[in-house]
Amino acid sequence: LTRLMKHWVGGVTVAAVPAFASMNAHTPAASRGVRVEISFPSSVHAGPVTGRVYVMVSRTDDREPRLQIGRTGTPFFGRDVEKLSPGQAGIIDITDLGTPLESLKDLPPGDYFVQGFVNVYSEFKRADGHTVWMHDDQWEGQRWNVSPGNLYSDVQRVHIDRSTETIKLVASNKIPQVEVPADTPWVKRIKIQSALLTKFWGRPIYLGATVLLPRDFATSTMKYPVLYRQGHFGLGAPLGFQEGNEIGQAWQRDDFPRMLVVTLQHPAPYFDDSYGVNSVNLGPYGDAIMQELIPEVETRFRAIGQPWARITDGGSTGGWISLAHQILYPDFYGGVWSYCPDSVTFTDVEGINVYKDDNAFYRKIDWRTVPIINTREVNGHVRLTSEQRNHMELVNGTKGRSGEQLDIWSAVFGPLGKDGYFEPLFDKRTGVINRAVADYWREHYDLLEYLKRNWTTVGPKLVGKVHVYTGTMDNFFLNNSTKELEEWMKTTQNPHYEGFFLYGDGKGHCWQGPETTAERLKQMAAHIARQKPDGMTTPWWRY
Repeated sequence: LTRLMKHWVGGVTVAAVPAFASMNAHTPAASRGVRVEISFPSSVHAGPVTGRVYVMVSRTDDREPRLQIGRTGTPFFGRDVEKLSPGQAGIIDITDLGTPLESLKDLPPGDYFVQGFVNVYSEFKRADGHTVWMHDDQWEGQRWNVSPGNLYSDVQRVHIDRSTETIKLVASNKIPQVEVPADTPWVKRIKIQSALLTKFWGRPIYLGATVLLPRDFATSTMKYPVLYRQGHFGLGAPLGFQEGNEIGQAWQRDDFPRMLVVTLQHPAPYFDDSYGVNSVNLGPYGDAIMQELIPEVETRFRAIGQPWARITDGGSTGGWISLAHQILYPDFYGGVWSYCPDSVTFTDVEGINVYKDDNAFYRKIDWRTVPIINTREVNGHVRLTSEQRNHMELVNGTKGRSGEQLDIWSAVFGPLGKDGYFEPLFDKRTGVINRAVADYWREHYDLLEYLKRNWTTVGPKLVGKVHVYTGTMDNFFLNNSTKELEEWMKTTQNPHYEGFFLYGDGKGHCWQGPETTAERLKQMAAHIARQKPDGMTTPWWRY
């Protein structure tokens, strides 16, 4: 508007000045420099803190502002701090990046509920010689806003306008320890310290499993097949089991398959799960799961312990993990049901073509430059652009310490950086892609490329085992890479194996097929029964 008015003749410009001045009076009030000071007393944390401070700004106080943030949640802003002493203030001002508003100066004048927060990092002296500061998961699944030991202030109501200067918030509250649900006759939980991961990270690292037991487990000596459900961290009962709900009622029937259903917990310093594979940035999580956690589960809970009686499934992140485990450990699992898996090839990573795009935020199409869409609604409307999504992650944490999706992909799939954190695929501020890192992703973790290179040895071990489901309108475009995998599998030779792919027309994230959970479990049980050695009976299923 200002540039346009400069080209108008004097009379028109003069007439427009009062209107422009009036509009300027209603510009964001924080433009004069809202400043927030966040401190903490020694009563909640005795020593200095290296970590990150935040301020959350909400229009409502029906929930604490720290519980209202998210990909499309209430505005919040952050800044790293180093050796911040009790009583000393960490500063957030208009120069600090925020989301969904980029700066405090973008806040319109008005009344708000604000809350300060301190995310406490721990020092990791890793076996690779690097020392890094990261959030040490407290069995909450890398959610810093609810993580035990982190600090938060009481909620204050403040008025922000042109006269607002300094808002002082004292993080005098400490989040208590996680309350792990109690075991029941049906659901048991284990937690072990991983020797492999503890050695790599230089601090105790834990793995866990939540096990749904079959009917009559306690009074039987029978051994059972196992379904390993891959996915995000959680302590709830597998399958959402409750004695009175639909799956609970089916599970207790005499003619229902008796199986173990196991969810695995492997939170990592970068994310709520490790993606279940070895990597230079996260360490030997794949080895730890396969050599430490699963053997512990199968010994404690009387698993058959043979590949034909061991299957895996999962959705989204769990869809990728389950498919990757079947592909990378083909002799270990007897089948996979992968639902809406994360990108199985990196030609479409939530809209980004890692191999062809030069920028992760914008794409040039002839003369036009258009934003890359990260998330869509099932009707095709845009929910978030790639730039918005990645700036949200950057506000959560620098150096990949956001605990969010794009950062964990970079941590798992990418090379080690010189500073001990991962070498990012692209600049989080500008979106410029690092071509060398893209090549590393392709060489090490692109599942389709892996199959292309190793089909003659891996392919024969996958025949009859691969089942993939996704919606055609997956909100994160995950159906695109799945389709590319399907089309390639149609061309395979020696052996020719197309796998099983099913698409939900118009369905979003995370479509898992038309069957109920009980129907899917019976489908899986039938698959296991078909693979059992000749002459072996199935006492675990009285069908």
